Amino acid sequence: MSMSAKSDTVTTYLLTRGQATLIISIVLLLVLAIALTAPHADRPTIGTENFLPAYAAAGCVIEITTATLLLAIFRVRRSISVLVLAFGYLLSGTLLPAWALAFPGIFDAFGWTSDLQATAWIAAVRRVGFALAVVGFAVLDPERQTNHPVRWISLCLLAVGAALVAGLSLTMIDVALPTLMLDARLPAQAWDYVPPLTIGLYVVGIAALLHRRRSSLDIWMAVVLLSLMTEIVLLSYAAGGVRLSVGWWAGRMIGLFSAATILIVLLSETAGNYMRLAEAAASEMRARRNRLTAMEALSATIAHEINQPLTSIVTNAGAGLRWLSREPPNSEQASEALSMIAEDGHRAAMIVAGIRTMFLKGAQERGPVDIRMLVEDALSRCQAERSLPSTHVDLVFPKVDVFVECNAVQILQVCMNIIENAVGGSDGVPDATRRLTIRVERDGPEDMVETSILDDGPGVPTELAERMFEPFFSTKPDGMGMGLMFCRSVIEAHGGRLWFTENRPRGAAFHFTLPSSRSPVRE
Repeated sequence: MSMSAKSDTVTTYLLTRGQATLIISIVLLLVLAIALTAPHADRPTIGTENFLPAYAAAGCVIEITTATLLLAIFRVRRSISVLVLAFGYLLSGTLLPAWALAFPGIFDAFGWTSDLQATAWIAAVRRVGFALAVVGFAVLDPERQTNHPVRWISLCLLAVGAALVAGLSLTMIDVALPTLMLDARLPAQAWDYVPPLTIGLYVVGIAALLHRRRSSLDIWMAVVLLSLMTEIVLLSYAAGGVRLSVGWWAGRMIGLFSAATILIVLLSETAGNYMRLAEAAASEMRARRNRLTAMEALSATIAHEINQPLTSIVTNAGAGLRWLSREPPNSEQASEALSMIAEDGHRAAMIVAGIRTMFLKGAQERGPVDIRMLVEDALSRCQAERSLPSTHVDLVFPKVDVFVECNAVQILQVCMNIIENAVGGSDGVPDATRRLTIRVERDGPEDMVETSILDDGPGVPTELAERMFEPFFSTKPDGMGMGLMFCRSVIEAHGGRLWFTENRPRGAAFHFTLPSSRSPVRE
């Protein structure tokens, strides 16, 4: 719903095009109903009194349901005006059964004593009481709230309503009341005061609601009052107040329609609010799961990537201790091992910093790097860490320099991860026949550089190929399932892409692209 400022503190509800069209259609239908019914309004009907219990039951259910929804709104908003309107619907709905029970000739076969005047008085109290409740709803400030416990107020409202209905019903049935009906169909002269009083209250309510227009409920209550005015016109003027006539029944149906209208509006708004609340809750849950997944992925990625330099540090430390324990100590080899430990320590720090900046948009430090040198560096590190067994490596490089725009530490880790995955995929192949092919070439007119790493292992089953890049998915018993996810995240953050294909006739192939240093990096 759209709102526009009416003053500094008051906003006016503006109808949407669909709502305006619907309201205009309802008004036209009301005018059409009067035009079609008026010429035949005073014509009596035969046997239609049998439909009165069904009409009363339908009206009672609709209005009490509406009162229940309004009480639910009151529990949230604590608005006194909504409470008054709920009381009006509660009073109107609970008086309908008493009106039907007192109606002459309806329940005589069951031994129930009808009361001609009680029916008319119940109808009068019901109409005037509901009109007063709507006027109260219209003139009270909707922002005015009560500080009393909502539950107790609701229970008191129900108790007062029940006591009032019971008292009115007993009084009207047992006490001699002024005459409002001459017989079962014709009204007395005293009834002539009820329709204009009710219409006057309806007009006041419509004017106040349209002047306020603070919510969709205000607009639709004005439509309801207009429908009830049409009902009064048909009942008391077009039909001359004659019960069970064509106009009388037409007015009753319009009144039932008006009660159903506001119920449908409340139900639709309640359903809409529930859906928005459910969507917001689902969105919050998704955001929370995403945050938890991101935190898990970050911690697992750090653990996965830092494991490589830590393994190298442990290996070199062991080698250095062995060189120093010899007689005489080989200080040159020990010094070389210590240098590699220091280098791996710096690399571990750079890995942590690189992973952190990967999750901080705009914090990447990138520059032109020769991708061929990165691949060769990754191969030498894998060989130094003994993660590359006796495997024949074919390097297919262009003769000219191939520079890409990247973060060297991150892309080095990507190359090492993919190489280690390729070597791991060759398990079961004899060392003497293992072959690893690494190819670097320019990729199409977009000025991208493609790097392909191909092995000759058994390959990847088709059903698992789509899941390789998911976090925490691994085909290795001791795998963390973070390496390829990390690689794809890094490559995509650099504006490239990483994908998998089969290596014919056997094996697997991983390909990734990076922007050439002459092309802009796509964040």
